[in-house]
Amino acid sequence: MNHIQHVVVPGTFDPVTLGHADVISRARHLFTRVTVAVAESRTKLGVGTAFTLDERVEMLREALDEQGVSQLGGVQVLPFTGLLVDFCREQGAGGVVKGLRAMTDFEYELQQADLNAHLAPDIESVFVMSNPGYGYVSSSIVRELASLGSDVVNTLVPACVASRLKERFAEA
Repeated sequence: MNHIQHVVVPGTFDPVTLGHADVISRARHLFTRVTVAVAESRTKLGVGTAFTLDERVEMLREALDEQGVSQLGGVQVLPFTGLLVDFCREQGAGGVVKGLRAMTDFEYELQQADLNAHLAPDIESVFVMSNPGYGYVSSSIVRELASLGSDVVNTLVPACVASRLKERFAEA
């Protein structure tokens, strides 16, 4: 087995949270190159996303700069549509890194990893346990709190994302 140097960290990142930034940073410490793949996800949960694909890519780049992850080098953020394994092959990545918060994440991610292994046995799945400080944080919780005007959002997302959430939900 060859040493994996380049991995993809996929997600919808609607919006990116401090937990996402932590997983991306940890992936970069483990691998030479990390491509963060922002999924289009037009039909996420049947309602689509709160932010457009372009907005999510831009927010993620800003957030990784703000969190100091970009300073590590070897990290790029790209949009993607279609199958994750096809994107990995296009990018020359040998693995996929996913963060796990709870058993429900594990069950879902294991199913996805099994499907990916069937479609692309040459692409390895790597799971990173969530930092305990972020185990309860999800994009959907952040969106819900932001929609209710809660200031606790400021402790769950990078500052640049908190300001975008405030703008977005002030418009609603």
